[in-house]
Amino acid sequence: MTYNNKPKPDDRSDNAEKLQSMIHDTLENIEAAEESLAFTDSETQRQQIAEKNERRRESIDAFRSEIKDET
Repeated sequence: MTYNNKPKPDDRSDNAEKLQSMIHDTLENIEAAEESLAFTDSETQRQQIAEKNERRRESIDAFRSEIKDET
């Protein structure tokens, strides 16, 4: 039995656009998480939110770096 599986062409023409959208979404997630701080008294949750937002900021830096590489 022969398979005619061919890889899809590598189309990166809209990578910068997708990355920009990911940055926007991540910024919205940071804002939502910071707003949720008003509704928690748990120091553990506050710490987890702060740590997660720091990782999100690192991701945004990586996205921006990748956009520079793409353009």
